[in-house]
Amino acid sequence: MKFKPAIKPYQSAAGGWGSLEATTRFVLDSKQALKNIRNLLRVNKSKGFDCPGCAWGDDNSSTFSFCENGAKAVSWEATRKAIDPAFFAAHSVSRLRQQSDYFLEYQGRLTHPMRYDRASARYVPIAWQDAFALIARHLHALEHPNQLELYTSGRASNEASYLYQLFGRLFGTNNFPDCSNMCHEASGTGLKQSIGVGKGTIRLEDFEHADAIFVFGQNPGTNHPRMLHSLRHAADRGAHIVSFNTLRERGLERFANPQNPLELLTPLSGTISETYLQPHLGGDMAAVRGMVKALLETDRLRLAQQQPGLFDRAFIASHTANVEAYLAVVDATTWAEIEQQSGLREAQLRAVADIYQRSPRVICTWAMGVTQHKHSVATVREIANLQLLFGQLGKPGAGLCPVRGHSNVQGNRTMGIDEKPSRAFLDSLGAHFGFTPPQHPGHNTVEALEAMLRDEVRVLIALGGNLAAAAPDSPRAEAALQRCQLTVHISTKLNRSHLITGKQDALILPTLGRTERDIQASGPQFVTVEDSFSMVHASEGVGYPLSEQQRSETAIVAGIANATLGNQPVDWLALAGDYSLIRDHIAATLPGFNDFNLRCEQPGGFYLGNAAAELRFNTPNQKANFGVAELPKTLFPQLGCQQAPFTLQTLRSHDQYNTTIYGLDDRYRGVYGQREVLFINPQDIAALGLADGDNVDIETLWHDGITRKVSGFRLVSYNIPRGNLAAYYPETNPLVPLSSVGDETFTPTSKSVPVAITRSQRNTDTERRIA
Repeated sequence: MKFKPAIKPYQSAAGGWGSLEATTRFVLDSKQALKNIRNLLRVNKSKGFDCPGCAWGDDNSSTFSFCENGAKAVSWEATRKAIDPAFFAAHSVSRLRQQSDYFLEYQGRLTHPMRYDRASARYVPIAWQDAFALIARHLHALEHPNQLELYTSGRASNEASYLYQLFGRLFGTNNFPDCSNMCHEASGTGLKQSIGVGKGTIRLEDFEHADAIFVFGQNPGTNHPRMLHSLRHAADRGAHIVSFNTLRERGLERFANPQNPLELLTPLSGTISETYLQPHLGGDMAAVRGMVKALLETDRLRLAQQQPGLFDRAFIASHTANVEAYLAVVDATTWAEIEQQSGLREAQLRAVADIYQRSPRVICTWAMGVTQHKHSVATVREIANLQLLFGQLGKPGAGLCPVRGHSNVQGNRTMGIDEKPSRAFLDSLGAHFGFTPPQHPGHNTVEALEAMLRDEVRVLIALGGNLAAAAPDSPRAEAALQRCQLTVHISTKLNRSHLITGKQDALILPTLGRTERDIQASGPQFVTVEDSFSMVHASEGVGYPLSEQQRSETAIVAGIANATLGNQPVDWLALAGDYSLIRDHIAATLPGFNDFNLRCEQPGGFYLGNAAAELRFNTPNQKANFGVAELPKTLFPQLGCQQAPFTLQTLRSHDQYNTTIYGLDDRYRGVYGQREVLFINPQDIAALGLADGDNVDIETLWHDGITRKVSGFRLVSYNIPRGNLAAYYPETNPLVPLSSVGDETFTPTSKSVPVAITRSQRNTDTERRIA
């Protein structure tokens, strides 16, 4: 397959014909077109399956409840292409390591359990029971339970996640590193500190009632395209949409509904953002601080004129604490500091503050552009501060909305995939199952990798995901995995992590996908997932599995647990045979899940509720607490007085979801047939004495003496503020230091990497071949 690299600026709106064409192409490329058309009609529907892509909520009103990237995810999963034992016999692990991430996953679905054979340097078949026995032998040989790491992808179902954490805690560890540690940890941490719950306070229908929507650090056109429908509907009825994003992203500018025939066949489209501001990377906190400073000035002026103030003082007095301390910090912050750090002018921030004050009901929504910086928790709390000043919690059309990525990443945390579980959860689990769960915090993802590098971990089991590719500091992350005695990956497709094998053993265990029928001892099964709006949905696959050797995630976890712990105090195999029994245990141990099985029958799912949305704040003082952080003096305090020439953010392309590479195009940004590109302001190109299209090397500036460098990246002139850069991950993950993490979160600072760029000596082909 050949890909001809090209840069062709995209002139159309997001969605529209381009989206339909890409969807059709991916459906046909799966070699199962009719099957996937049937699948797509059942996506996000009652008696259907939840999209294996993003965690955006379901509106349950459209004929087609999927987006372009959802269609890619479904078609990618429901392919006829298979990776069987013959494939592994023909490809050594060393040869596969030389291939691109796109090549690896494009080969198709894993069909048989495989064990790495060191003698032949290949994966060879292994029987399921032998695989479970091998895992149990390694676990029984551990000196203590914390030599085990249980990694989790955000796509695992509630049922599989609950069994997984129960197995780990019965074994004796809280080591549950997961993908959320690398993405939205700051949202949960900051919101818990501010309002006592780590989830958003709104429901999907609130977008229908908002007077204004402030969007921070997210690109819905690629990462959660169904959000564009909500934004477009809001804009069409007159809601003000204000977007803060360092790059100009087409999905935040214009959207053509591909389900509207007129917009599909003509250039018609709708404007999304009324105002679009481009802050410096890491400048969102300063931007919000500037808004508050302007609003505080207006509030005081009104009060001085004996007019009603702007702020909701009744709400503040009844439900919050620390407002005076916060406003003192706002007063102490100068406009010079705000402008320097945000990269925005005072007049711009005053203008959007005016939009905010004129809007009775405001939603603030954000994603990883906010959460992957050193000061991300403080930024989340600053957004919450803005909302608290105006009493925007607890009323329709207003509130806080972190938009999480992978489907069910929020549900995983609800089910107990948490290295720092609450005492209440552990007590409930222990009382119900009759054991004493481990009390000490476990490892998050960065801590797990660091422990592997110190030889403190012997076994890694990964329930989905692609840890080697997703983690920062790629060479060190791979070295960490290789120091384990055993690596186990429960996966649908081949990925980079499978090729980074443990010292003694490595297993690949093929699992069913979200789209496929799951038949167990008691008959057909469904699972459940939770979206970003705390709605829990049933999900039941409709397609037939590609291989009889593929097993559900739930059955695989139960098989490992049974081989390791036996059937007391939990009959694992009985639970694997009937998922309703798992839901009964969930109902008995987790708040909000009473009558779980019965409520799964509700069309559209059921709402878990949100205490903060009901103005009940589960904080130590039972109040919503204003954060009082100063603006950071610098994004890179580790560098001391050294100034970074550029700040780099890593991001996804449009043909990508997390580490899954569907293709080599990034249509909305005008990039085709390539991924090693660097988006840069044209004035910065000229200042460097380079030209658009030149190849450069990118090197991290850090303090630990480790060289972090990638080479041969093509400069692409783009609408991005000077001094800011953007490039795709996982290709640029080698540049993100493992030790560069967010305050209070250990989240890698993948949106603020200090780098220098130089002309590259590496030659790149004008045409790349994917063998």
